[in-house]
Amino acid sequence: MRLGYNTNGFAHHRLRDALEVIAGIGYRAVAITLDVHHLDPFAPGHAAEQRELAARCRDLDLVPVIETGARFLLDPRRKHRPNLLAADPAERAARLEFLDRAIAAAAALGAPVVSLWSGAADDAPGAAALDERLAAGLRAVCRRAADAGVVVGFEPEPGMYLEDMAGFARIAALVDDPALKLTLDVGHAHLTEAAGAVATIHAWAPHVVNVHVEGMRRPDHDHLAPWDGDLDVRAALAALAAVGYAGPACFELSRHSHDAVRIATRAFAFVTAGA
Repeated sequence: MRLGYNTNGFAHHRLRDALEVIAGIGYRAVAITLDVHHLDPFAPGHAAEQRELAARCRDLDLVPVIETGARFLLDPRRKHRPNLLAADPAERAARLEFLDRAIAAAAALGAPVVSLWSGAADDAPGAAALDERLAAGLRAVCRRAADAGVVVGFEPEPGMYLEDMAGFARIAALVDDPALKLTLDVGHAHLTEAAGAVATIHAWAPHVVNVHVEGMRRPDHDHLAPWDGDLDVRAALAALAAVGYAGPACFELSRHSHDAVRIATRAFAFVTAGA
């Protein structure tokens, strides 16, 4: 397993500086959330920036993952919009274009995974229609990812249309593409899965290509430092090691950016003490 940190938890750092700090603490993976201030895929010169950052990640021994959860990158007024569930086909196409750019960024950086989620619906045509919208979009994303040598990590998230493992299983069966894998957020599993995060890790291990880590306290979906909440983060990481997971497992603490260096340093120490 490659313990890492998400750049959305370094929102007040330049991306190059964030990489230096993350690697210097001892992390060996970085989840890069494409955003207005971090590797914006719509900015002029983004291709050159991607090549530069690919070299820097290699130099720092950081395995990158591309995350697509920026809040307002596509719409300055609506959080996480548009998405693949949008009622307007043009809005679904806009999300697909962004995901194309994310796949291109992953290929340029040598990132093995592009991580995404469903978002929430903006109309109510029924579950079958929403499933088909999402599946159609994911099929297109998977084709493009496979052509680029990248896999797609789909993340169930509380409060979104697909929020649990049952939802992931349903949509994965509809998409039926080997490029569609699982981004497992251990805090989300703690909230949505009756068996808990550790059991979910064991049950879904063959599908996991990307992991998000944070503390969590039931029943609230609030990303906490790993020493807070009632999720045993150390036990979750031990379960990942036990199933032989070798990919990135990155802390996702976007609300801690104001104290990024201290929190990232303490998080690393918290989960590696005695390792």
